[in-house]
Order: sequence, then C-alpha cells, then structure tokens
Amino acid sequence: MDISYDYYRAFYYAAKFKNITQAASALLNNQPNVTRTIKNLEAALGCTLFVRTNRGVSLTPEGEKLYSYVSSAFEQLERAEKELALERTLQKGMVSIGASEVALHSLLLPVLRRFRQLHPGVRLRISNHSTPQAVAALEEGAVELAVITTPADLLPKMEQRELKEIHEVPVCGAAYRELAGRPVSLAELAGYPIICLGSHSKTYELYTQWFWEHGLALTPEIEAATADQILPMVKNDLGIGFVPEDFLVGQPEASGIYRLELREQTPHRCVCIVKKSDRSLSIAAQELERMIVAWH
Repeated sequence: MDISYDYYRAFYYAAKFKNITQAASALLNNQPNVTRTIKNLEAALGCTLFVRTNRGVSLTPEGEKLYSYVSSAFEQLERAEKELALERTLQKGMVSIGASEVALHSLLLPVLRRFRQLHPGVRLRISNHSTPQAVAALEEGAVELAVITTPADLLPKMEQRELKEIHEVPVCGAAYRELAGRPVSLAELAGYPIICLGSHSKTYELYTQWFWEHGLALTPEIEAATADQILPMVKNDLGIGFVPEDFLVGQPEASGIYRLELREQTPHRCVCIVKKSDRSLSIAAQELERMIVAWH
C-alpha cells in the first residue's frame, strides 16, 4: 500500500492535539486542507480514524491502533532530526581515529586537546595502532581517519596527505655516553646493541633497508612493541635507539638520555592523514580533519 507520508503526518498531529485547527497550525497549513488529507487517508485505509466531539476530535479504535505505530515512528524521526541538528552544530557526535604512536605524539595530541576544548560534546574514539593496523582499520570502516607515519602501504581508494616531516635521531644512555659529543657512523653504531620496533612494523622494514643500503645488517638486540618504549629502555642502558626529535623534550641529558650525532642521514619519514575517497566523513570528522591539516 503506497500512502503519502504527508497523510500520516496530518493524522499524527491531529491525533496528538485532538484538534484539527491546532494540527493545521503545527503543519503550517489550514484546517480544510488537513481535514481533506485525513479523509484521503481514511479512504486509502478503508476505515474511520476520527470522530468529532464538542472539543475537537477523538480517535476511533482503528485510529488508536494506527496512532500507536505512527506516534512511535514520528517520535523516532523527531529524535533523529534533533540529533542531526546537534551534530551539524558540533554539539554532539563521535569521531573514530586510528593513530600510530609517533603520529600521536608528534602532531595529533595537541590537535585533539584543542578539538575537545572547542567541541566538548563530540566523543573521540582513538585507537592506538601501528601504521599497518591503522590502514586495515580504515579499510574495514572501524575508523574514519588514520593519522600515521610513512612508509605506509595504502589500499585502493585511500587518500594520503603529508602533514609533518619527522627527523629521527639516535640516542643512548649513560653506559654509552662516550659516543656523544662527536660524529659517529652508522657502521660504528651497528657494533652496539640496537633497540628497534618489532619486525611486524613498517619502521623495522624501513631501517632494515637503510642499514642494507650502507652495507650493514639490522640485528636489533631488543624489539620494542611501541615507539614510546624505546626511550625508557635506552635510559636503562639496554642499547641505542632511534626516536623522533619530538620525543626529546627540553634537555634530555638531564634525564640520562644522550643525543648522538650521526654522520649518515636517517630515513625520510613524515606524519600523514589518510581517509577513504569513497566514504563520506561525518561532520565532526570533517572538522577534525580540517584542524589536523591546519595545525601543521
């Protein structure tokens, strides 16, 4: 049965107010038109929905049954309209982000803080992933945006925008401080215990290739699960690690971390934002994307 939505809308307001005139006012219409619309609905359904009373109209048993369904549907629609209106004004909503450890610390955290200050009603769901995991989450629809570090193997219909270059430096603890204060070569560092991200990571692949290009093999003493584990291990003299300069706040030597001067240039890396080109972002995600791009 193909019945116009406007018929049910007129019926809903007439039943809600029990008055045709008030229903017409709510519908920004006039009483004859609303009466005609209800008559058309009754004809289409083959039953009487209202009876006139001294105070207006009342529902027949058939009208009561129909109203129980129609009122539920209209209340759901009104709630949905209010939710969408709040999301349009960024008073409500949710953004899901997949972020690598380095991207989170090097760029994303201050943006998220500012976003939360401006839009406290919008929920942030942040998944801390490796770059391959963040790309997979984006492909599966688990996140709307991925903020990751290169290199990254993107899948079809993914758009990448570079945001910030990352300069990684070698660091050591007090046990190896004789290396600090003078230029050292990668070949010399290779003779010391190396701390690196695990073999599952793109960072491991990148550094393996870099060592190979200089005629060396990357054989880490320790494989860390996340980037933020490297500095504590270095500080406790477990080896030499490579970390983004953004991880070295203030005077790292005061905390037992010594920056090394490497003769060779470390591999080029950058933080980038990735999204699916065939998937629309929510309004909140669009605003967060704008802030991330503007921040750098």
